[in-house]
Amino acid sequence: MSSAQSIDLDAVQRYMAGRLAGFDSTITAEKFQTGQSNPTFLITTSAGNYVLRRKPAGALLKSAHAVDREFRVQSALAESDVPVAKVYHLCQDPEVIGSDFYVMEHVVGRNFSDPVMGDISPAERGAVIEEMSRVLAALHDVKIGEVGLEDYGPQGNYFARQLGRWSKQYRASEVEPIEDMDALIAALDADLPEDDGQSGLVHGDYRIDNMIFAPDGADCRAVLDWELSTLGHPYADLAGVIMQWQMPPGREGRGLAGVDRAALGLPSDAEFIDRYCARRGLAGIDRFGYYLAFSFFRMAAILQGVRKRGLDGNASNPEHAARLGAYVPEFARAGLAALVRA
Repeated sequence: MSSAQSIDLDAVQRYMAGRLAGFDSTITAEKFQTGQSNPTFLITTSAGNYVLRRKPAGALLKSAHAVDREFRVQSALAESDVPVAKVYHLCQDPEVIGSDFYVMEHVVGRNFSDPVMGDISPAERGAVIEEMSRVLAALHDVKIGEVGLEDYGPQGNYFARQLGRWSKQYRASEVEPIEDMDALIAALDADLPEDDGQSGLVHGDYRIDNMIFAPDGADCRAVLDWELSTLGHPYADLAGVIMQWQMPPGREGRGLAGVDRAALGLPSDAEFIDRYCARRGLAGIDRFGYYLAFSFFRMAAILQGVRKRGLDGNASNPEHAARLGAYVPEFARAGLAALVRA
């Protein structure tokens, strides 16, 4: 973490005093290096630690950086089988620090920056990935009516809706033409699958570095970063996991491309998909290549937005934003390749 920045601590302390224990005296903050989209801070108070997430400063794309949605969905899942951090307070008064923010529990545990998980044994790696499968299935089995999320997203063909949304977001962030990205958008639009009626809560960015695990075990303590969550098709989350694993290993790619998974105790893509299907009582998934291609497209559009914010001076970490933005053409090419295999 780096020194506190992009937040008025005095304003936070004054506003939260009387609303949450520990804010009646001096507080300190450190900014997490992760959390490119919504700047995230560890807040230390006399009563213990909290986490604060805020919208970034500057001009923002419409519907982006929805910390209010993060707050709502984590509140709704508090008593479910999906582990989430406890949320305490949402501030939607821009006069306090210049943008919406919320305060939540600081969940103590292990966070793995990439799925290789180099510091633990093969057996432990396998257990963590099995827990990823369990939590993902539990998320997609949430009955939205029972947790008050019936209106959390529109109905209808999720992939058609998302393709339209992220195409617009990408065009709004476009810096120069990328031929493969244009081709991928056109191909996805031309080959949209029919709506099969599956709809439920989806996370939108489900991957291992958005999860906190027990300090000494594989139990998931919290799924983080719910900004992109909505009502949609569960295969989008599943394809997102597989998409991430096809990236290069290491700090930037955070994938499993080229690694000996069996030696590391990690499942193949097919094995992970099969375990997910077994948990949810599914016979299998047709046209998975389309869902994988869509995931590459959407992530490319997200990274293009990160790049544009960096160029505009609004990124949480401008240098990191530039490095992530450089992946856009690579994601577009991978999406086209996935469609060929569909």
